Amino acid sequence: MTDLTAQLADLAAAVGEADLLTGPDSMEPYRRDWAKDPSVGMPCAVLRARSVDQVVAAMRWAAETGTPVVPRGAGSGLSGGSSAVDGALTISLDRMTGIEIDVPTRTARVEPGALNIDVKRAAAAHGLWYPPDPSSYEICSIGGNLATNAGGLCCVKYGVTTDYVLGLDVVLADGRLLRLGGRQVKDVAGLSLMKLFVGSEGTLGVIVGATLRLVPALPPAATLVASFPTVRAAADAVVAIGAALRASMMELMDNASINAVEDFRSMGLDRSAGALLVAQSDSPGQARTAEIEAMAAACATHGATEVFTTDDADEGELFCAARRAAFPAIEMRGSLLLEDVGVAVPLLPRLLDGIAEIAQRQGVDIPVVAHAGDGNTHPIIVYDASDADSGARDRTAFDEVMALAISLDGTITGEHGVGRLKKSALPAQVGEHVMAVSRAIKAALDPQGLLNPGAVL
Repeated sequence: MTDLTAQLADLAAAVGEADLLTGPDSMEPYRRDWAKDPSVGMPCAVLRARSVDQVVAAMRWAAETGTPVVPRGAGSGLSGGSSAVDGALTISLDRMTGIEIDVPTRTARVEPGALNIDVKRAAAAHGLWYPPDPSSYEICSIGGNLATNAGGLCCVKYGVTTDYVLGLDVVLADGRLLRLGGRQVKDVAGLSLMKLFVGSEGTLGVIVGATLRLVPALPPAATLVASFPTVRAAADAVVAIGAALRASMMELMDNASINAVEDFRSMGLDRSAGALLVAQSDSPGQARTAEIEAMAAACATHGATEVFTTDDADEGELFCAARRAAFPAIEMRGSLLLEDVGVAVPLLPRLLDGIAEIAQRQGVDIPVVAHAGDGNTHPIIVYDASDADSGARDRTAFDEVMALAISLDGTITGEHGVGRLKKSALPAQVGEHVMAVSRAIKAALDPQGLLNPGAVL
């Protein structure tokens, strides 16, 4: 019996053989996330955890044997954050899906494998709402949202995941279980460790539970859809709107993404538009009408060729669905490198102009969709994986887009995370002092470097 075989036998005894996968075929679905990182490895095993106790036992085993661990949620990540590592243990949390709504405290007690949409539905049954709203909300897990501090379409007004986290349960690299925070809204006892783990991408601990803040359900939103001749014109309108009011949603699609969606699933979008802006207001009463009218006026001032507004919530959701369909639609055109760069809103026009210049200079296709209201853009580089020259040019474009965002005092990732695909650009954004502090925190919590090796740092 080899050492690995004996070690895996010990792990199976600790966590239960039925939940441990060790065959290559059975482990294959757990090797990649949506980033489809070609450098993924083969894990030594995959634990499909059902309980916190199993995760604790697995981390104790990993610490004793020196085995690296890759935590994994629903696999919908876009930066290679849950790519498998050769010889590592992958802990998949997709079976831990419990949701409990506490109406009096307006909180939800959620396990990491619960999907974002299921938390929303559970809250809605009690007249409550969970705001974080990634485009992939139907398939992404709360654990993954916590790991990357996900945002989404509504974050321009309602913030990102960390703004709704009141408590966390985290298993450390040595198997200790931390219980942080709780149902109380205000709690400043001790260091803010909870915020440290949100967005840490599985490098500091395995999140096994969360207490999330809910808010009262909102009234139906009014929706504006405006067509522009150019992306620059749409971006200028976004800046003007943002200076005057706070929309609850402001999403941008360029011509390439519009046509990709229409090819994928015809939704009646204007194929000739240079850019499409989808915006909403959910303010109460007359304020909603006034905000939509102000948005329409700003769009007209900045060259919109057509402006459509509606108070019909179902009709408005159709346009939101078109925006959410952009990633799978563009994926039909080839292999993707997914960017997630952001800048301060007034610099959005310069960022979009720069992305277009990079695409032209490198001779690559870069459709763009954006959470334009908060300056977070998703340039999506499409390439032919079978063409080595195409892959090289597209990787160059990928790096140049990140460098462009940094040059505008922006960020290489607004919500997808650094993962493995962007870690080389992180020092250029945050600087060596921040990198040194980050490494020190990592070393303090994970001295053996077991958790998600190769990600972020």
